[in-house]
Amino acid sequence: MTTYDTVESPDETTVFSYHDLEPPTLSDVYAARSVVSRHLPETPLVRSEFLSAELDADVYLKREDTLPTGAFKVRGGVNLCARLDEEFHDPGLVAASTGNHGQSVAYAGREFDIPVVVAVPGDPNPDKVAAMERFGAEVHPHGRDYDDAREWAEARARTEGYRYVHSANEPALVAGVATAGLEVVERLPEVDTLFCPVGGGSSASGYCLTVGDIADADVVGVQSENASAMYHAWAEGHLRPREDADTYAEGLQSRVPFALTTEMLREGLSEMALVSDDRIEDAVETMLREEHLLLEGAACAAVAAALERGDELAGQTVVLQVSGRNLAASKLEAAVCGEGGGSE
Repeated sequence: MTTYDTVESPDETTVFSYHDLEPPTLSDVYAARSVVSRHLPETPLVRSEFLSAELDADVYLKREDTLPTGAFKVRGGVNLCARLDEEFHDPGLVAASTGNHGQSVAYAGREFDIPVVVAVPGDPNPDKVAAMERFGAEVHPHGRDYDDAREWAEARARTEGYRYVHSANEPALVAGVATAGLEVVERLPEVDTLFCPVGGGSSASGYCLTVGDIADADVVGVQSENASAMYHAWAEGHLRPREDADTYAEGLQSRVPFALTTEMLREGLSEMALVSDDRIEDAVETMLREEHLLLEGAACAAVAAALERGDELAGQTVVLQVSGRNLAASKLEAAVCGEGGGSE
């Protein structure tokens, strides 16, 4: 299919950036696992006693935070780099990221000896920037948010010959992150509902391909109310950008919905939910206090959405994707001190 990042800009000027992309298939996911399993460990699927009691359900956490970068996206980076055209091995890769996608590309670049440049927003999570640099990436702060950084990275790819690695409009990346879903259904085939945070939608798309199709489970995507571009794209069937995406959970930050994953989510998601930043921040504190797990805001969007359901999930087998652990030090300090209740 032909996809594009932007149909309409905020000033109502129509803009098209075409890429001929086909959504990955379940066969692509199995092929990706043969690559991913050589470079990354399988992640645990662990029953949460606290959440199970709270929801009167069997609740399991898919612990993607245990991966070397602390987040799920590295599965996609490894699969993409393993299949990278030879012509891009010398100039290398360029990506835009609030942190976890950049770490994924940086880690995979190091694994395959490919140079990596990452554009980040002008006020990034410093811990994620430090991690990208430890993996060998050259990091450039630019603009006010993820989408400004993305435009800078796209321009560098055009002018300097890098292979631009989009955070979601990449079939190989989606197939790679979808390998987590295969691990879920092989360990826990009788899943009723899976909650997955949605930033660009690559992980939720992967769970639709796997847990949704194989286990016939309901896959629920979750976004912050403050960064709801993909929610509106899914619900309304368009790709219009939002004016801003100022959210506590920087991993969910994007003003622009992505075409490949939007189409996959519209076909595969049972529901898309919105949660407030206050609920996300409360969930970060709750998981730290009750489960002794250090999780970033994006991961706790799924926790917040499940807790809001209350009795609706009683008696079900529920999986929450724990997407990452890379919480900024300032937010960790606030969580430890119990100073939540609003975004920064």
